[in-house]
Amino acid sequence: MTTFALIHFVLLSILTATAVAIARMRGLYGATMLAALFSLVTACLFVLLDAVDVAFTEAAVGVGISTVLLLGGLALTRSREAVTPRRRRLPGVVVVLLTGGVLAYATLDLPEFGSTDSPVHRHPVTDTYLRQSQEDIGIPNTVTSVLASYRGLDTLGELVVVFTAGLAVLSLLGPLARPEQVRPPSDFHLADYRVIRVVTGTLMPFILLFALYVLFHGDYGPGGGFQAGVIFASGFVLYGLVFGLDKAQQVVPRAALWLLISLGLLVYVGLGLTTMLLGGAFLDYDVLDPGHPESGQHLGILVVETAIGITVAAVMTTIFFSFAARGVSQ
Repeated sequence: MTTFALIHFVLLSILTATAVAIARMRGLYGATMLAALFSLVTACLFVLLDAVDVAFTEAAVGVGISTVLLLGGLALTRSREAVTPRRRRLPGVVVVLLTGGVLAYATLDLPEFGSTDSPVHRHPVTDTYLRQSQEDIGIPNTVTSVLASYRGLDTLGELVVVFTAGLAVLSLLGPLARPEQVRPPSDFHLADYRVIRVVTGTLMPFILLFALYVLFHGDYGPGGGFQAGVIFASGFVLYGLVFGLDKAQQVVPRAALWLLISLGLLVYVGLGLTTMLLGGAFLDYDVLDPGHPESGQHLGILVVETAIGITVAAVMTTIFFSFAARGVSQ
């Protein structure tokens, strides 16, 4: 067994053990932390498979913001799972076993790991993405070229899904509390600990700077609007956890959050309408600079990634504020 295969085997073993532990655990807080560990190990596997963009997203969303939101949800409910009678567990066990068996059987038709003859490598569009994109768009990161240019309309649909899901969650949680309506849930406050306060204040500029780097460097390396938006939201979530929800809402007012949720989507759609008014197709960035199509592509992709980052960051931050406000508002 090679070192590469051994690392895969170890990581898959950790994933299996973690999944079994989550299924058997009744403490929901512990299960949430194990779920974060599961996402972290999965991100490591994606890195080994050279899917760094996917690993980036898994680490930022699965390990970071999702864990905080789950903990925020658990703070409003019970901390242990309700005990289900054994006779009611049998149908669920049967469904899981049948689904797992079907998925395992389907893997028999998959090509060998790393095979160059797999259908995805033999499809003509793959050669177009990997080679022609360098001439059409001039961006080293093919993933960004595909998501923001070739499949720009699909990415717009994904942003609409994020926007709609955010509004649905916020409608269930209720309106954001005003800063003056928010009070600490108890006498315990992280801001009372000087080390935590100083470390958080020191890290905040670097977190936001890293988010900007991920946003503007997505053309040349792993990153982009989705990842940058989650990192931005993580910074504001950290600030709210340490200094309190009232201080966080003073830094990021709720009126600004509601505006930003819609602004990113409007900028994205507005870019598409602009390209049509200039005589091109919807989201055809070449018309932004007819004399230099590559410059137009760069400009269009930058606007798209910025729009995505704005909406994602605003949605994630607003959801966290809504969860936190339900537990501490008067």
